[in-house]
Amino acid sequence: MTEQATTERAAAPPTEGVPVASRRPRFRWRRLVPRLRSTRTRILVAYILLLATSLLVAGFAARTVLVEGIREGVETDLTQEVEELQRLVGGNDPSTGLPFAGDLRAIFDTFFERNATAEDEALYAFVAGDPYLTSASPPAQLTADPAFVREVRGLTEPRRGHLESSAGPVEYLAVPVVGTDPATQQPSIQGVFVVAEFTEDRLARVDTTMGRIGLALLALLAVVSVAAYVVAGRLLAPLRRAVETARAIHENDLSARMPVSGSDEIAELGQTFNEMLDRVERALASQRDFVSDAGHELRTPITIVRGHLEVMTDDPADREETVALVLDELDRMARLVHDLLLLSRSERPDFIDHRTVAVQTLLPDVFAKVSALADREWVYDGAVPSDLEADPQRLTQALTQLAQNAVQHTTPGQVIALGASRDGDHVHIWVRDEGEGVAEVDRDRIFERFARATAQPRRSDGHGLGLAIVMAVVEGHGGQVRLDSEVGRGSTFRLVLPAKRSGRARGRAEHDRGDRA
Repeated sequence: MTEQATTERAAAPPTEGVPVASRRPRFRWRRLVPRLRSTRTRILVAYILLLATSLLVAGFAARTVLVEGIREGVETDLTQEVEELQRLVGGNDPSTGLPFAGDLRAIFDTFFERNATAEDEALYAFVAGDPYLTSASPPAQLTADPAFVREVRGLTEPRRGHLESSAGPVEYLAVPVVGTDPATQQPSIQGVFVVAEFTEDRLARVDTTMGRIGLALLALLAVVSVAAYVVAGRLLAPLRRAVETARAIHENDLSARMPVSGSDEIAELGQTFNEMLDRVERALASQRDFVSDAGHELRTPITIVRGHLEVMTDDPADREETVALVLDELDRMARLVHDLLLLSRSERPDFIDHRTVAVQTLLPDVFAKVSALADREWVYDGAVPSDLEADPQRLTQALTQLAQNAVQHTTPGQVIALGASRDGDHVHIWVRDEGEGVAEVDRDRIFERFARATAQPRRSDGHGLGLAIVMAVVEGHGGQVRLDSEVGRGSTFRLVLPAKRSGRARGRAEHDRGDRA
């Protein structure tokens, strides 16, 4: 019985701890958090905050304008009533056609009889310091307020005031009225006229109007927010496609590209993204080819060295010959590794150290160095005086490679020439020879790594990196290499270099130096 109960308890699913019903909301919340942090949501929130702030400011400004309009209306109404009374004081009694002659009670009686007040307006008359008349159905009986009566009953000059009543806030204007003193029969201040405007209803109408406008604006904000969410999704769709494209890319397949349409910043981003993928694809392909070719080039001397060492005998002559061959192959490997390192550094931003170079000074120094390479008819074509923003060591290296290449494809007595000229914003530096020339089919591929001309016999022990180094140096300067060649008559390799770097290239170089610092 105990074992069965234990088995049943063990078989029952665990229900203690976190309830099952609470796991799903937590899972949904975890899925919701990334969406809340998305760019689309942040743009929407920023847009809603900006729009809501603008609407609040606009609503506050609108209410301020409406309230100010009420205040201006109150001032107009107060002044209008006082002006009407003043005209009546200086006029005639309508019932007799005769002047009032300072009879203040007659003036107030006539004015109150002939004047109809609005629902939120009240008129009060004081004679000899006591309340005399009140307009019909005032919103509040201010004469029942002792403080108000004390404030206005003995006025000798106009007073503009504000008070709180049972009917809400009141704006009033009290003016003294001149009448005839019964004792002296002389004109003097005998009474006070008060115009009161009750603004509670007007302000309430403003608040009601603003409330309705606020509800309408909230509805508008909701509609616009939904529209903004949809529009933001469409605008950011290229970014999502870029993310999907990036996720679909791996080392063995770089063919995926982001679709681009339009000419806005997003389209420019997509185009730049695709261009980056093109560069990455070319770089990886070049890396694979580079590793493959380097492995092949290094494998050959290693095989030669190993083979000769394996068959080497104890004979001194054989040993000396084998050692000489091994050293020669090791030197060849060292040159190959040096060139490979040079080409790998050509991809770095600090490969070229720009400075101002006088071409008419650089070329003679290079000519003096290369003219000792071999027994050729070396000719200096001259150099037009010109300054060039370049790396003199790299240029010397490139020109030396071209001279060595010319030596390998010429025979003693043939001409090899070096010169330079200026063409607008560019400097042309050339190495020409009267050698065997380059066939049309080889003119592009000879600048590739480990590439050699196929249409003429191999006349050197080079490993096919010389012209690739030349190309890397020239491209590092923002220039290009032009080849003019005719089989059997010679070749001219022309380096076309910008005399001055562009502002963009200079800024990028300075930025790279700053990063390295």
